[in-house]
Amino acid sequence: MPKPNLLFIFTDEQRADTLAAYGNRRIQMPNLNRLAEQSVVFDQAYVTQPVCTPSRSSIMTGLYPHTSGLTENNLALPDEVPCLVELLDQPAEYVKGYYGKWHLGDEIFKQHGFDDWVGIEDNYIEYYSPKRDRDTRCEYHHWLVANGFTPKNGSVFGRGEAARLPEAFGKPAFLGQEASRFIRENKDNPFILYVNFLEPHMPFFGPRDNQYSPDAVKLPGNFSDPPTADQPLKAQIYQKAYYERGHSGLPLKTEADWRRMIAHYWGLCSLVDTHVGRILDTLSECGLDDNTIVVYTSDHGDMMGSHRLIAKTVMFEEAARVPFLVRLPGQKRSWRVRGPVSQVDIVPTLLDLLGQPVPSGLEGQSLRSAVEAGRDSALQDDVFIEWSGHNNGFGDVIGQVVLPEGAEGLATPEQMAAAILDPVRTVITPDGWKLNYSPTLGEHELYNLAADPLEVNNLARRAEHRPRMRELAGRIVGWQERTGDQVEVKPESIR
Repeated sequence: MPKPNLLFIFTDEQRADTLAAYGNRRIQMPNLNRLAEQSVVFDQAYVTQPVCTPSRSSIMTGLYPHTSGLTENNLALPDEVPCLVELLDQPAEYVKGYYGKWHLGDEIFKQHGFDDWVGIEDNYIEYYSPKRDRDTRCEYHHWLVANGFTPKNGSVFGRGEAARLPEAFGKPAFLGQEASRFIRENKDNPFILYVNFLEPHMPFFGPRDNQYSPDAVKLPGNFSDPPTADQPLKAQIYQKAYYERGHSGLPLKTEADWRRMIAHYWGLCSLVDTHVGRILDTLSECGLDDNTIVVYTSDHGDMMGSHRLIAKTVMFEEAARVPFLVRLPGQKRSWRVRGPVSQVDIVPTLLDLLGQPVPSGLEGQSLRSAVEAGRDSALQDDVFIEWSGHNNGFGDVIGQVVLPEGAEGLATPEQMAAAILDPVRTVITPDGWKLNYSPTLGEHELYNLAADPLEVNNLARRAEHRPRMRELAGRIVGWQERTGDQVEVKPESIR
């Protein structure tokens, strides 16, 4: 029996409810909606940390950020920390490609066991290791030059510049083209191909800005519930900053402003869908549907108007919860897996599905039995999320912290820095309880997601819930002991 291929497609900053499988039929996503109709749909999939590099480290390695050491953006994945393709029993039996954004160090250079590498980003040059040539440019850069384009600054195509190009010359079209080429060239060889789209990540504009009328946008159900005084200062800081400064050249003060922003985001989602469709069509045209595992997910979500916030770095559901689809070879219908799951489970699950041994050092667990169940099922394990303090955002630097411009006056710079650095630890239980434990500031949050899925009512200050909070904090401590997390969590301090 031939070895199954693996096609792993993921986006950057796509919240779960952008697909019909998660309740949104307003966005035109025909290809991904069709994929979901043929896939195992995980209802509640969570990232390990709601920001790019840490989350990606877990997707690729099966380790939590505090274990791999990639606890903030723009750190490099150490050579000694293996990715999935390096954990294969016989790696040479597969052709292994990585296409798109990497954001785990030395961005455009082939590494970590991959045979074929196609980069799309030259904006991480300052973070390259000393051994790398900073004059080297990614494949997308050379493709644009070959098609008659010249960088405005004479050196690299910036994200904003690339986003304003006609769709045929944008990053999604390039990845759709190149991933399809890889599949055609390797249709007779076992392959593993990762394809990562930058979109719908900021900047929140592109060639589909006018695909959706702002008047057709439905604002999130918690749009009118900005962070209150009983929610973390960090969330209040960001909400005020976005109100004052806007984002991606757009204001964010009125409902009309937010509708325009969300319409742009929807356009980016549809843009990705079109070019994911090209890749999936190529797979079918090559007769590989019956021998390929297809995975679709994102490295984190986006608030996109929920609580009048945008982007990520907070523990709210919209930032931490992502789509997660797995289509087995030959699968024609969908079934669902209910209950929380973590992206740290991706590597062990895929190794298991590929018939590979699962190393004991991985911190996730294989979900193969749920994937292959052939029917709806439910998982009963807790999920844990971490925040390691650093943001790599924008604004004035206070010590190690970048403060968002526009939040001045809400608190002192030192208080804001402490709020952003607070290493929050989160547990989400199968019965819907969510505790965000705040080690430094004591700004704990407790939500009953079953009754309050929009996280409007923080129950942490209610005395009757303190025993529950202590019990949940104890679960966090147990997870820390299993994974070597050193952040101090004290259940007994909750009184």
